[in-house]
Amino acid sequence: MGDLRRRGVVALGVTALVAPLILAIGATPAQAASCTTSAGPYQKKVEKFLGRPVDGKQSAADCKAIRAFQTKHGIRPNIGYAGPVTWGVMNLMNKQKAVGKNPNKAGKCPTNKGRIACVDLTLQLSWIQDGKKLVYGPVPVRTGRNGYETRTGLKKVYWRNKNHVSTIYDVPMPYSQFFDGGQAFHSVGVSMWNPPGSHGCVNMTSTAAKKYWSLLKKGDDVYVYGRKPGT
Repeated sequence: MGDLRRRGVVALGVTALVAPLILAIGATPAQAASCTTSAGPYQKKVEKFLGRPVDGKQSAADCKAIRAFQTKHGIRPNIGYAGPVTWGVMNLMNKQKAVGKNPNKAGKCPTNKGRIACVDLTLQLSWIQDGKKLVYGPVPVRTGRNGYETRTGLKKVYWRNKNHVSTIYDVPMPYSQFFDGGQAFHSVGVSMWNPPGSHGCVNMTSTAAKKYWSLLKKGDDVYVYGRKPGT
């Protein structure tokens, strides 16, 4: 009788573990990531960025707008919560926009090298200049995440491969222009603000990567400086 009771308890325990699993597996994506009703710590700032009424209170419309932004840029969980990651992306966008057409205002990228591709890790921006003349950009980029930081310093484009595929991660790297070991400019199919970042390469949109391909050549200088937020 004791064995039967113990078996019954075990069976109930297994059922209790399996039931939530079945519910989770059967849940639709909408159910799995429902819109939150909670206001986040950056609610007012996020509302202002998105052009929503700034009252610091979460509404269904607020959540829908925040969630759409999160989904577009690959921010997870995309439940419409105005948290630090979402605001961090928006704040970076604001800073990038403020740069305008003078990305080298502080003179940190060398102007005595002729044509050079500059990468500002702090602002996640890149551009090509010739002396003090801006040739192209600035454009938003996606550089190395924590532990895979894009290395700083003066480099040179040493190898170009238009249809490169990564031998490490087995993913396409179109319009690759390598400038430091396995680190290169290349296009990706995700948002430039998709956290946490790349494995060290300077990710670009297809448009920007194609333009860099047409403007740079083997032997051209690349200068990387600053520090990416969160690294």
